[in-house]
Amino acid sequence: MPAFVSVSFRKACFAVVLVLLAVSASSVQAADITVTDAWGRTVTVPEHPQRVICSGPGCLRYLVYLQEQDRIVAVDDMEKSRETFKARPYYLAHPELQDHPLFGEFRGHDNPELIVALDPAPQVIFKTYGEMGHDPEELQAKTGIPVVVLNYGDLTGHREDMNNSLRLMAKILGREKRAEDVLGFFDDAILDLQKRTADIPDDQRPTCFVGGIAHKGPHGFSSTEPSYPPFAFVNALNVAADPESDTGSLSYAEVAREQIVAWDPDFLFVDLSTIQGGEKAGAIHQLKTEPCYQALKAVGDGRVYGVLPYNWYTQNYGSILADAYFTGKIVYPERFKDVDPAAKADEIYTFLVGEPVFEAMNESFDNLVFSALDMRETN
Repeated sequence: MPAFVSVSFRKACFAVVLVLLAVSASSVQAADITVTDAWGRTVTVPEHPQRVICSGPGCLRYLVYLQEQDRIVAVDDMEKSRETFKARPYYLAHPELQDHPLFGEFRGHDNPELIVALDPAPQVIFKTYGEMGHDPEELQAKTGIPVVVLNYGDLTGHREDMNNSLRLMAKILGREKRAEDVLGFFDDAILDLQKRTADIPDDQRPTCFVGGIAHKGPHGFSSTEPSYPPFAFVNALNVAADPESDTGSLSYAEVAREQIVAWDPDFLFVDLSTIQGGEKAGAIHQLKTEPCYQALKAVGDGRVYGVLPYNWYTQNYGSILADAYFTGKIVYPERFKDVDPAAKADEIYTFLVGEPVFEAMNESFDNLVFSALDMRETN
């Protein structure tokens, strides 16, 4: 009998220990942290959540940069049904993203009913461009899931927003080191680009213009970017940027054909998103057929080049850097003689999204990326 009591007692003690361990594990798993998001909202979220969704332009891109795409439990319809816009490096590297359930439409038009029905349920909703689509506060109230707003930022005038957003997402996910590695990668690339050309006097810098810049879809040649980062990073003279006015900070502008003719830049670059507008409507067709553009010296001398679009569900930073290295190679060949633009693009993409996707990007734009464009009219 004493032995029987002893065994039972030991079993009871063991059971209690198991319960306590389970409670302890549950407590660790359920630990919360409080963060301040880009809107100044105090949001309480699970520490290191394993299940998240990303709403808004570029939000999922940041998750891929942090190498945490496996935590996604649902996607917006940009990842599933918008074939025209598939040329996004993070998507090409991870096409499996499209296999996840749908939680709403692109540009932040979330569907709370779809979100609450997800199984497994997300623990956190990250949201860029919070002013788009569903209001973050309302979304949080309707779903009962914490919503963290991020300001997407960029590599130039809004770099602090980008830094803060990557770091905040990384803090929540427990990926702080990776975030610093990504930010350091950007810093190193930009510094390398700038140092290669920093000592070239202004009067020895050729003039450049980029046309066909995407802005919520494809546009013609008169669509440009006065603050075009690839030009800025290699100290090229962007004729559309006026340092004495605010145009140098503009990310998008339409300029008159007559003004482009008056500038008559030494080099022309075409953002190849323009081909999505149709064979008879885009920048390349305009350059081939419109007399004012045919008169440009760069057209006559064969100095027109195709570059990667990067405003594709907001800015793809890898493509910006790749375009900058290609621009440097064309405008200052002696300063970039060690650079193979396609190989450099794949080096950049591999670090940021995990795969060398330049070939797939090039195929998406008729294999015209980083090529001299034939300006002869075809019937």
